Amino acid sequence: MNVLIIEDEQLAARRLESMVLAYDPEIKVMAKLESVEDSVKWFKNNTHPDLIFLDIHLEDDLSFVIFDKVKVDSPIIFTTAFDEYAIRAFKLKSIDYLLKPIVQEELNNAIAKYKAWNGQKNGIDMSALFDLINKKEVSYRERFSVSYGQKIRSFGVSEIAYFYSKEGMTYAVLNDTKHYPVDYSLDNLLSELNPTDFFRINRQYLIKHACIKQVHVFPKSHLKLELSPKPPDDTFVSIDKVTAFKKWLGE
Repeated sequence: MNVLIIEDEQLAARRLESMVLAYDPEIKVMAKLESVEDSVKWFKNNTHPDLIFLDIHLEDDLSFVIFDKVKVDSPIIFTTAFDEYAIRAFKLKSIDYLLKPIVQEELNNAIAKYKAWNGQKNGIDMSALFDLINKKEVSYRERFSVSYGQKIRSFGVSEIAYFYSKEGMTYAVLNDTKHYPVDYSLDNLLSELNPTDFFRINRQYLIKHACIKQVHVFPKSHLKLELSPKPPDDTFVSIDKVTAFKKWLGE
């Protein structure tokens, strides 16, 4: 079996690949792709896989955009952090899904379900699925609680300046400079937080509009941000996100 993994977080992609091979070492992972743009190019130049593992949020857009640009007939197993409403939409369309964080048993069951379908047309209506997800009443997370030592700290989203990821951990940085580990990947947080307020500028940082002090423009459209509180690393906007970031600044 040849499979394709489309997932914009490298750690998540590697973990999913390991789980797939744990199910069957004979499975060939043809590629691990991170964006809509890379996926469209890949589909145009390669034999399509037997099965696709597809994340919803990619680094440059929602993965549904892929199917607007290239015809794909391969069966799809979605990997998603979307809520129960969206999950019902997947079920209605007879699409299997893995809710993050993915566990091995559920992955095994999903592949077994694919094998039962093997050779059958999936009949996925991507535009209808997209509409089902986007017509739901949107509600965003307002608070987080974290455990540290023997204590639990609760804080509102209004207190958060930005999130960053380092060595497989995600941290919330508050306006008062305190850092707390949170049990969410940046990918998960994208579906939890209001996109008007938060923007993922690169693989490591998901920032709030209010934490930006200055934007420095460098040659070739490189943007460096000054954030408050000061982050542990220099923060640059990924080149592929510059246009979307500028639009977000103006919203």
